[in-house]
Amino acid sequence: MKKSTAWFLACRPKTLTVSLAPVLVGTALAWQQSGHLLWLPLLAAALGAAFIQIGTNLFNDVGDFLRGTDQPGRVGPRRATAEGWLTPATVKAGAWTSFALAFACGIYLVAHAGWPIVVIGLASLAAGWSYTGGPKPIAYGPLGEVFVLVFFGIVAVGASYYLQTLSLAPAALLAGTLLGLHAAAVITVNNYRDLDGDAASGKRTLAVRLGRPATRWLYAGEILAPYALLPLLAGTAWPPLASLPLALWLIRRFWRETPGPAFNGLLAATAGLQLLFALLLTLSLTI
Repeated sequence: MKKSTAWFLACRPKTLTVSLAPVLVGTALAWQQSGHLLWLPLLAAALGAAFIQIGTNLFNDVGDFLRGTDQPGRVGPRRATAEGWLTPATVKAGAWTSFALAFACGIYLVAHAGWPIVVIGLASLAAGWSYTGGPKPIAYGPLGEVFVLVFFGIVAVGASYYLQTLSLAPAALLAGTLLGLHAAAVITVNNYRDLDGDAASGKRTLAVRLGRPATRWLYAGEILAPYALLPLLAGTAWPPLASLPLALWLIRRFWRETPGPAFNGLLAATAGLQLLFALLLTLSLTI
């Protein structure tokens, strides 16, 4: 395994759109309501969000290895630390470097938008580290989906909107909820796939606590709720509904597929649904 390939896989590129889609939607909503677009805040926000997610992914990679969660028989994608492609110290250094780059983006954003961005940025970095780090990692309890809904949905869209307008509107929080629900569904796929291994290793994720039947309903709710809430977002037209057939197909696959390696593709497809929904929502806000 080449080092460059190992780092690429450790960053989990198939899911990075989860952090970029909210920036796109928050900016589009701001453009719809204000009539102007600030490119530098948009670019810095997108880079900062991506670096926070990459850092979180790297901390998760090394954290699961050190806690003994990533065993040789895991059904999820191979992990850089567990496979020995990269050392734990190297992956930790990469995670902190990614957070440092996010912090650098934040310096410009704070200069542009003031103290609210300080609060949002530091809270996002702390949450990203505590997802797998610290004495009680978020990923090892039932709040993983809530974490993603809040930080990769409501906070990300709201902050992106604020960077463009220096204000916050209820529509931005609602749009963040729509994107965050689909992002939470990505975590649900991951935890449903790993349910047996997580239960054996002591992880008490929401899927472990609910069991498989209830988690199937949870996933269906996370996927369909954004479509039910869409009419509340004033100024949106029909384009996001074009992704509904894909959403229904994903639910059908989630319910019928045997938990295992096939869920790796379902996880990527769920992230793809969120991106498609975000792109169509952006289109509806800008036409």
